[in-house]
Amino acid sequence: MDPFAGLDAAIQHLISTVSTAPMYGPITTYTPFIILILLLVATIVFTAKSQLSLVPKNRYVGVVEFFVSFTQNELGYGVLGPAAKKHMPFLLTIFIFILVANLVGVIPGSKAATGTISTTLVLTVISFIYFTYHGLKAQGFKHYMLSFAPKGLKPAPLAGFIWFLEFFSMVLRLLTLSVRLFANMFAGHLLLGVLALLTTAFITPLITSFSLEALPFGFVGILWLLLLTVLYALELFVACVQAFVFTLLSSVYVFLATEEH
Repeated sequence: MDPFAGLDAAIQHLISTVSTAPMYGPITTYTPFIILILLLVATIVFTAKSQLSLVPKNRYVGVVEFFVSFTQNELGYGVLGPAAKKHMPFLLTIFIFILVANLVGVIPGSKAATGTISTTLVLTVISFIYFTYHGLKAQGFKHYMLSFAPKGLKPAPLAGFIWFLEFFSMVLRLLTLSVRLFANMFAGHLLLGVLALLTTAFITPLITSFSLEALPFGFVGILWLLLLTVLYALELFVACVQAFVFTLLSSVYVFLATEEH
């Protein structure tokens, strides 16, 4: 009776399951979940919009309004000040999409749309284009490009070096934003899967053939189950935090791009 027998093969299968795999041409195993997330977000937004009133009449609208108010106050006005109003559609779209995608990904048997680097990279490119566009619009090409180095910095070689570092760090946001979100969701999904396999491997012998020999394995399986439950709750928290962090950083980048400094 070895609960580890076949565990390596099961983990390899799990890794192949959570990894991106082609289905048909550009369509991958994550594509249906991305479409599902888009449909869910559209349903949430339009359903809540149709039920809007001065005083929320049900909990559903109240919850949606809570997230909208949270995004406006903490991720919008808290970072951008009065200028946040015109950026709220972008920030709300990013926040709600990532939040729904992360939460759906925690459901057993589903895939986190943000658990693939292609999705998070596209989100990052959208954010990058958005804050760059508004930076150019607010400051003009010349002032925007010069803003990467503090005004009046001398000597010129030092100013050029600082400009290069700041410009490089700005471009590097494409990597840091996308990898941070992808790594957290992919690793969390994989960890939960491994713990589920361990729980099954240790409890199954006790269920299939109850015996004194299987009791210790069942006890260990219960410990794995408790750990899985705790980490599942933690993963739900991480799913919310990652949506917050991505949107917060996007808001900060908009501020840095549009404000003279």
